[in-house]
Amino acid sequence: MVELVVSPAHQRVRDRVRRLTRFDLLPTPQIQRTFIDNHTTGDPVAERFVAETYHGELGPERSRELLDEALRVGIDNLPDAPESMRALFAEFETVPDWVDPDLVEQGAAVWRRWGYSLGAVGNAGTMDTYTEGSLAVPLSLSGGYAGASALHRYLETSRWWLEVCRPGAALTPGSTARELSLKVRVMHVSVRARVAEHPEWNAVEHGLPISQSEMMLTLLGGSVGPAMGLFALGFLTSPAEIRAVLHFNRYLGHLVGCQVDQMYPETVADGVRLLYYFDATRKYDSGALGPELVEGFVPSFEPEPDVRGLSRLRALLHLQLQAGYTRLFMLPWNRRKYRLPSGVPGLALLVGRAPLVALVEVGRRLSPAVDRRWQAGQMRRWRRWHAWHLGQREERFDAGRQLRR
Repeated sequence: MVELVVSPAHQRVRDRVRRLTRFDLLPTPQIQRTFIDNHTTGDPVAERFVAETYHGELGPERSRELLDEALRVGIDNLPDAPESMRALFAEFETVPDWVDPDLVEQGAAVWRRWGYSLGAVGNAGTMDTYTEGSLAVPLSLSGGYAGASALHRYLETSRWWLEVCRPGAALTPGSTARELSLKVRVMHVSVRARVAEHPEWNAVEHGLPISQSEMMLTLLGGSVGPAMGLFALGFLTSPAEIRAVLHFNRYLGHLVGCQVDQMYPETVADGVRLLYYFDATRKYDSGALGPELVEGFVPSFEPEPDVRGLSRLRALLHLQLQAGYTRLFMLPWNRRKYRLPSGVPGLALLVGRAPLVALVEVGRRLSPAVDRRWQAGQMRRWRRWHAWHLGQREERFDAGRQLRR
């Protein structure tokens, strides 16, 4: 069983806040226990499929072809599909009883309004968690956000974000959003299996790689976390909208194999408690892997030496923006551990445009037409940035990728 201990400093803050406001920063003991237990819980249905196919006799290439074919023509039209694959598709295609389609769409609309900022603040917050070995070891071993592959992996993730928040996409059978979600699920399971067998993984200390608890943290990093952080940059997300984006992320979690119904927050306060509990129980045990990941990501936006003119300026702008987000959304005492671009120009730009963003946010509450244009404009800029950076590269969400060491 994984052991998590609340630090004395966080306990003192919790006691002081509770005494002054009667608000408890920590989740209930039952939720804490469930969070700990889920560090040793994976995705059994998808794991059986990956073990039988990608890591079995079929091998990665044939398994990828089989998955693509099933997504294209439907699992019922593949008479030779293995039973483990049928079970995976049955679970994936079943919409849980708790899903409210209206709330899912409202949550997707929040993501569309956040646009590029969603990915940037999400990455800054994620880099702040690389103090933890349980998160840093799988990423370093898989090469996901390490070294030269860091930007491309971010572009893969951005593609998924862009697709799932399209109007109606997450609930539409056969959509690209759902196709990519299943591939992300399979990729996570494949990495989990490989990392769990690697000598660098400490199962006693960390449980399972990419556990249910850690996947849930990414869902909070797409809902409560950015909602609160982006408020400082002018994005006026209401409590009702945060609850909607929480619901949206819960359904996205279902699509990628995150089944955390017993502890998933239904309120903003519960989301804050879980984020605080994670911070309060950090182990700071990632060693050299934390700097490897953090110091590899932001500099990956640096333009290549042969890039000139407007393209170079554009790349430098995004480099400074990404660094600016780290100044805002990484804890200062964590950020000081790493060598990062100053980010001061990006920070100045983000803070300087906040009043304009807030003005548009007020306008979209008064006018549905402004809201529609705001969403469309944010998505257009995000897609344009993604296409420019992606170039001729292709996102593969490759479940057959070997560990890099």
